Amino acid sequence: MRRALIGQKLWDELAPLVPEVPRSAKGGRPRLEDRAVFNGILFVLYTGIAWEDLPQELGYGSGMSCWRRLQAWQQSGVWERLHHTLLGRLRQYDQIDWSRASIDGASVASPPGGQETGPNPTDRGKSGSKRHLIVDRRGVPLALMVSGANRHDSMMLEPLVDALPAITGLQGRPRRRPDKLHADKGYDFKRCRRHLRQRGIAARIARRGVEGRERLGRHRWGVERTHAWLAGFGKLRIRFERRLDTHLALLRLACAVICIRFVERFC
Repeated sequence: MRRALIGQKLWDELAPLVPEVPRSAKGGRPRLEDRAVFNGILFVLYTGIAWEDLPQELGYGSGMSCWRRLQAWQQSGVWERLHHTLLGRLRQYDQIDWSRASIDGASVASPPGGQETGPNPTDRGKSGSKRHLIVDRRGVPLALMVSGANRHDSMMLEPLVDALPAITGLQGRPRRRPDKLHADKGYDFKRCRRHLRQRGIAARIARRGVEGRERLGRHRWGVERTHAWLAGFGKLRIRFERRLDTHLALLRLACAVICIRFVERFC
C-alpha cells in the first residue's frame, strides 16, 4: 500500500527546484519518480527507521535510493532553496513576525560520532551534536546551524545571525533582520550584544545574576517549541548520521515541513 506523506502544496514548491536528470543513452532501468522518492525520504524522517529498513511495499523505492537522492539534492542546494522559498511564501502574505526573534540551541545524542559532534557536558561526556536555531515570534525557523555538543551556545550567535537569509515576497527590499532578538543567559556576553547592535538588532538577553528566567522566558518559548517540533521527527531525536551534510539535509527538510504547516494555515 502506498502512503502519501506530502500535500500538493509542498510538492508544488519543491518540484521546480529539483534538477532534471537526463535519461541515459544506454537505457537501463527507468529512474524512480522524484515524488515517490521524496515520500520515502519523508517516511524515514518521520519514523526514524534506518534507511535500509524502508519497506519496499510502500512504493518509495529502496532506502539507499532515497538516501542517494537526499544526498544529491543536498549537494544541489535543493533543501536550502526549498526552505527559503517557503519563507518567501510566508512573507508574501506578511506571515513572518519580525518584531521579536529568539535564538537557542538544543543537544541531541550522536552515538556514531561524526562531523560536528563532541562530548556532551550535560550527558556524562557522551558523543552528541547541537542544533542552533533563530525563529520568528511564532516559531517559524529562519536560520539553522549545527555544532558539536561541547560548543558553547554563545559561540554560534554571530555566524547564525549572519546566516539569516534575505527574504523576499513583499514590495521593497528583502528583509533579513528582526527588530529584537531574545536569548537566555548563555548569550550574556559583550561581544554578542555588540554584534547585534552593529546589525541594528535590539538585544534582549537575560543578564546573569540579575534577571530570572521568567521575564524573558515568556518570549523565548517560541524557539523552545520549534526545537520540540524538530524532536518530533523520529530521525532527528537521535543523530545517527555521521555525515554532516546528511544531517543538515534532514534538518532543512524538517524546517521546510514546519514552514509548510504555517503556509497551509495562514496563506
